[in-house]
Amino acid sequence: MRENSEIRRFAREVLAGKWGNTVIAFLIYLGITFFLSSIPAVGQVIFLIIIGPLAFGLTLYFLTLVRKGESDFNYIFKAFNFSGKDLGLFGRTLGVYLLAELYILLWTLLLIVPGIIASYSYSMILFIYVDNPEMGISETLRKSKEMMYGYKTKLFLLHLSFIGWGLLCILSFGIGFLWLGPYMFTSLSVFYEELKKAHGIELVSDKKEKDVKEEKKEELKVGGVVDDSEGL
Repeated sequence: MRENSEIRRFAREVLAGKWGNTVIAFLIYLGITFFLSSIPAVGQVIFLIIIGPLAFGLTLYFLTLVRKGESDFNYIFKAFNFSGKDLGLFGRTLGVYLLAELYILLWTLLLIVPGIIASYSYSMILFIYVDNPEMGISETLRKSKEMMYGYKTKLFLLHLSFIGWGLLCILSFGIGFLWLGPYMFTSLSVFYEELKKAHGIELVSDKKEKDVKEEKKEELKVGGVVDDSEGL
């Protein structure tokens, strides 16, 4: 797995020439969450309902940026799909986000440190859902704990490495956070990709490409022609 300094460097390379769009994406997320959370009662209830699906959309935006070098603002609202069983993707992202927050809260009520540990254990749930949108809520939480086993300290140190940037953002009257947010989200997306490699988990994009190649080979076999050039 890459060192945290390499993860941040790669994140900056991904963001090169794309800072403007990522700031806009982050601003959309901040604008919606801030507006709803500032409204008493009803607004805060709506905030609790949509924060999970909205955070999923932002996760999808930055993970796609890391994987493909580009992304789409529409991804931010990707989870607002109510088709299918149990409100579709919206219901699943809402459920997994609220359940993880509940577990973190319960551990925090016992002691602060277990609460922090729990927050890192469940930190990959939305990334996992990007790759496995049909996965069950309990399974997603379990998978995140498994992936983060032995890597919670590394992620904590990655977060800690942004403190200096955060202090500079405060000196800029908070404006700098519009750039720090995308930088952190991109770095976290790179961390997730590195975490998958460390566990030997195949990237979804690689799996799809391999499946397409296998299908083409099967078609060639049926037609009496087999192309083994890739094996040379």
